[in-house]
Amino acid sequence: MRHRGAALPDHRRHRRDQLPHHPTDLHPGGEAMNRPGKLVYGLLAAVILGGLFPLWWSFLIASHDSSILSRDPFPLIPGGNFISNAATVIDTVDFWQATLNSIIVSTVVSVSVVFFATLAGYAFAKLRFRGRGPLLVFVIATMAVPTQLGVVPLYQVMAKLGWTGELQAVIVPGLVTAFGVFWMTQYLSSAVPDELIEAARVDGCSMIRTFWHVGLVAARPAASMLGLFTFVATWTNFFWPFIVLRSSNPTLPVALQQLQAAHWVDYSLVLAGALLATIPLLILFVVAGRQLVSGIMQGAVKQ
Repeated sequence: MRHRGAALPDHRRHRRDQLPHHPTDLHPGGEAMNRPGKLVYGLLAAVILGGLFPLWWSFLIASHDSSILSRDPFPLIPGGNFISNAATVIDTVDFWQATLNSIIVSTVVSVSVVFFATLAGYAFAKLRFRGRGPLLVFVIATMAVPTQLGVVPLYQVMAKLGWTGELQAVIVPGLVTAFGVFWMTQYLSSAVPDELIEAARVDGCSMIRTFWHVGLVAARPAASMLGLFTFVATWTNFFWPFIVLRSSNPTLPVALQQLQAAHWVDYSLVLAGALLATIPLLILFVVAGRQLVSGIMQGAVKQ
């Protein structure tokens, strides 16, 4: 019987040295997997801590009274005033009405942008029609125009329609974005094979039905990301809602602006309100983040 520590032939010893030392080092297919080193984990930890630092700094100030900014040294341990500051914010501004308005505006705008951007992106990526190239260039060029340039004419249009102060004045201008069209065009150009569209047309599908059953299904990973980005951008948008909405019918960023007095700002209250406004976004990332990553990994169309 061969002893366990006995010497092996050279070719078998070389093969043994190449095998992984732990079963988790194997892919499901049996191929060896390279594990990230300590440097990679260190860089990831530094990036995560750098991203969380503003949130922690805001919580430190929001959990103390307004005198914290003049203290030396600055306290690094949270205080016990966050609940009272949050209650003051809710009592001072119309917090729940502003939260409901932000939910309505962000949801409607996100769903609309995803649908129309996917529809336009599918047309630019997979349909051949006259003027397709110049029209796509024009759409992309509009992204270079600053938003501030269109504020005055847009406000005049809203005033003519009688929408100033109403939520539709914020919703309608954001129903579709040039970035969304460009994003979906780039994704659908490679995600949907032309052969799949031709097969659907041969089977008798109309153009709209082909988009619904082929293009929209293939676009789900990119559409999910676009919907998340649009929701966050609309939720945190302050500039246009501050101009066009009334103070009695605000979105959440506009309502939090009312916490500032004319010559003095209570940063503990302002940051407490900002943290309250951030909580729905954190819940959204926790709930949808795993599904988004899974959708991206499964989003490739197999040819």
